[in-house]
Amino acid sequence: MAQQEKKPSASSRIPWRTRIALSFVSTITDYSRRQNGTVNRRLLGIFGLKTSANPNPVNGVKSYDVTVDSSRDLWFRLFIPTTDESRNLSSLPIIVFFHGGGFVYLSPDTKAYDAVCRRFARKTPAVVVSVNYRLAPEHKYPAQYDDGFDVLKFLDNEKNRELLPENVDLSRCFLAGDSAGGNLAHHVAKRASEMTSTFDALKVIGLVAIQPFFGGEERTESELKLVDVDALISVRRTDWMWNAFLPPGEGMDRDHEVINVCGPRAVDISKLDNFPATMVVVGGFDPLKDWQRRYYEWLKMSGKDVHLSEYPTMVHAFYIFPEVPEATQLILEVKDFVNKQCSKVVKN
Repeated sequence: MAQQEKKPSASSRIPWRTRIALSFVSTITDYSRRQNGTVNRRLLGIFGLKTSANPNPVNGVKSYDVTVDSSRDLWFRLFIPTTDESRNLSSLPIIVFFHGGGFVYLSPDTKAYDAVCRRFARKTPAVVVSVNYRLAPEHKYPAQYDDGFDVLKFLDNEKNRELLPENVDLSRCFLAGDSAGGNLAHHVAKRASEMTSTFDALKVIGLVAIQPFFGGEERTESELKLVDVDALISVRRTDWMWNAFLPPGEGMDRDHEVINVCGPRAVDISKLDNFPATMVVVGGFDPLKDWQRRYYEWLKMSGKDVHLSEYPTMVHAFYIFPEVPEATQLILEVKDFVNKQCSKVVKN
């Protein structure tokens, strides 16, 4: 277990270009939320920047969209590296990626997420599967977790192997995600470690939780102090998202085990021997950072292999903006984490 120590900083170092983009996204999402708890998807469609899959290599990566279950619009965007380095490798790891957006917004064809998955595929290198899971409030918990787990089963199914490059190694599978996607990646990893007999070839050996979206009934110090610093995250917005995410019923509050993952109703994962090595990324100006650090400490106390990577001057979702130098640093850290875990795998 390792922790990367970095000194705290007094101010955020986010370029003005990025600040403007974050403010724009925040404004559009605020206007899209209706008083009756629904979302104006038409408005989001007007302003959402989408991009199509491209089977022709662009900057060393080609992509395809693959349908898993059309009845629930479950699909993923497959990113395959085409560089000489990736073609010459005898095997490539696979990263199953879950996008952020508070369980309410965005998708794999959002331009920013298409670009960041391309970077992961090229820089690691790895095959990347970016999952289009169902969104709230139209689809409440646990739809998102079911979708994520079903994609793992789809990839493991031998009938679907022809969709993947020949040198992909399903025994070197990583789950990754940012914000809500980081939450999703954790819970899908937990379910996979509880149900290892479900899989033939696929094995989850690593989890990358980038500024994961956790919470609770309590208001943490960072949620209160950083409310006016981060353009995306505020208690008002996160409360709305959790309300949109949870179905009605007893115990469906912010201390639910899927939200307050290490809170009063936390699941004991100490006996889950197959729970993967985990990398937790925290931004110093992210209002969610207290929850994320608690998550790291909880994994450590549960006896898990966990690494904390802190970016003291960064806000929520910083890494999807390539103009931010720390975004490239994070991509390279993920590469190192993936390679380190892959080096531990002993092939039969």
